[in-house]
Amino acid sequence: MREQPAARVGLLLRMRSQVLSWSRVTKWLLVMMLDIGMAVVAMWLAFSLRLDLLHWPQDMQWAAYVLAPVLAIPVFIKFGLYRAIFRYTGLAALVATAQAVAIYGVLLCAMLLWQQWPGVPRTIGFLQPVLFLVLVGTSRALARLWLSDPGRMARQVEGRLLIYGAGNAGVQTATAIGITGQYKLVGFIDDDASKMRRSINGVPIFGLIDVPQVVARHQVTDILLALPRASRERRNSIIESLRGLPVHIRTLPAWADLASGRVTVRDFRELDVEDLLGRTPIPPDGQLLARDITGKVVLVTGAGGSIGSELCRQILLQGPRQLLLVDHSEYGLYAIHQELQVLCSARESIAELPVELVPLLGSVGSYDRMSALCKLYQPAIVYHAAAYKHVPMVEGNAGEGIANNVFGTLNMARAALENSVARFVLISTDKAVRPTNVMGASKRMAELVLQALAAERAPVFLDSGPGSGSAHANNTCFTMVRFGNVLDSSGSVVPLFRRQLADGGPLTVTHADVTRYFMTIPEAAQLVLQAGAMAVGGDVFVLDMGEPVKIMDLARRMVELSGLTVREEGADTGDIEIKVTGLRPGEKLYEELLIGDNPESTAHPRIMKAHEPFLSWSELAPELSAFRRVAQANDVEAIKATLKCHVQGYQPS
Repeated sequence: MREQPAARVGLLLRMRSQVLSWSRVTKWLLVMMLDIGMAVVAMWLAFSLRLDLLHWPQDMQWAAYVLAPVLAIPVFIKFGLYRAIFRYTGLAALVATAQAVAIYGVLLCAMLLWQQWPGVPRTIGFLQPVLFLVLVGTSRALARLWLSDPGRMARQVEGRLLIYGAGNAGVQTATAIGITGQYKLVGFIDDDASKMRRSINGVPIFGLIDVPQVVARHQVTDILLALPRASRERRNSIIESLRGLPVHIRTLPAWADLASGRVTVRDFRELDVEDLLGRTPIPPDGQLLARDITGKVVLVTGAGGSIGSELCRQILLQGPRQLLLVDHSEYGLYAIHQELQVLCSARESIAELPVELVPLLGSVGSYDRMSALCKLYQPAIVYHAAAYKHVPMVEGNAGEGIANNVFGTLNMARAALENSVARFVLISTDKAVRPTNVMGASKRMAELVLQALAAERAPVFLDSGPGSGSAHANNTCFTMVRFGNVLDSSGSVVPLFRRQLADGGPLTVTHADVTRYFMTIPEAAQLVLQAGAMAVGGDVFVLDMGEPVKIMDLARRMVELSGLTVREEGADTGDIEIKVTGLRPGEKLYEELLIGDNPESTAHPRIMKAHEPFLSWSELAPELSAFRRVAQANDVEAIKATLKCHVQGYQPS
């Protein structure tokens, strides 16, 4: 008995495939013949109802039967009803059908009143079009239901869904869900009291207070946030109110994607990292963003990395004359160049000045390459984002870490100074403050290099290697911007947790008490550009990262917002385990942003200026020469001894 429904569905699928394989003319003639038949049937029903008997036409009544299709078919052709694809028809097609039948009804009434055939009541002209509309509309709806997917009703849905937001985005999404049949739509949620206890296309609208009961009663599995224009504060408030429910909370794409008509079930995304962070970014200062960029030549090292690529996107929006993309990774450089070309095309389509993009392969470890690039293109500002940043990786490859992070920065600074680059901005990290690892200490050493160069007013002697050097006037404004972790960057914890969730867990946390400062990549990049514009030389800018986030709390939040529960230690219940793996080599429990306790406020509420001690260039230069030698020899003990001597608070673990 169970095989019969499957056999029927299979037969329907075969019939559907056969019909869809017919030529367009065959389909067109079939539909036209069906409409002719329905016009005749509607006329018979009209006579039967009007005369209160089963009618058989006589004499001039036959003329009315012939007149109906003769008038209907040309009108239907004029309204394009035979050009429609039935399996995709919607409300607009039904409206067009109603309009066509209305015009046909007017013509039929006019002809019957004019001819006044014996035995043909004038009320037939009103009754027949109504019956005809019912038959045509029903036939189109049945055709759409069958041709769209006859097996949809037999297919098990993936989940039961509530849509938060009964506005335009929510209604469009509900329509998409209805077409795919991938989810069972239980209802809408809305805060608007005027919408509660009402319905949209038969789907009820619930208030927020009703959600726990609705979730339990209807076994809801997913809640979709269809609020593309909601403020960050409102989104955070809604997410927090839904957090305790056993549902998977997801979101729609941006409003621009909705407006472009790309809304499908596949567009449903995991919550943005901003939603997980629960903080509101401050809008950027447009004047600060554009001050050193618009119409200038700008160079970005590490352009293919997480921070470097976002810097390039933000810089492009400010309209530089030329954007130089420097990276040693061929694929990373190719990917960001391709993406920026698309953005450039969009800018030029709205009559903005074109931006020349120049992808440049090269490593900051090569002074000759970096110097040649600065000499050839003469950038006005350099954003130095190229660095090794993975703590355990650099800890295990200390020599390469120092070569890239310290001497790569020195190479770029020397190239900038020798070619009179106006501004040089180093992207630093909170791990440079009282570091416990080589990566953080190497970034602090890079800061010390720039602080020393910025303080040197006399011509600077730069060592280019053993036994050589040259003196150059110091006309470059060196500065650095220090911030914490950025969400969704390569190697960060959020993508790792998402992969682990998809694999069914466990989520791995190195320590139950480990905390980190977090910021989104776009916000960090914007603040870097704004801080760089405020620099006067030697500045150590620190970004206000808000309150530190406990990684264990972030892991729990991600599990709960995925509609799952945390499996506590020793318990048999719960979906996802959170496993503590132990601190990695060089990892700290808590990160800091300041070495001292005297930050100075700036014109931007999220940017502070630190005052931290450093060595003069005359003191630091000979130390760097010795440091280069031990790094080239990969003498780990000597590397750590040098870092401990010069980096305040460095305690290697």
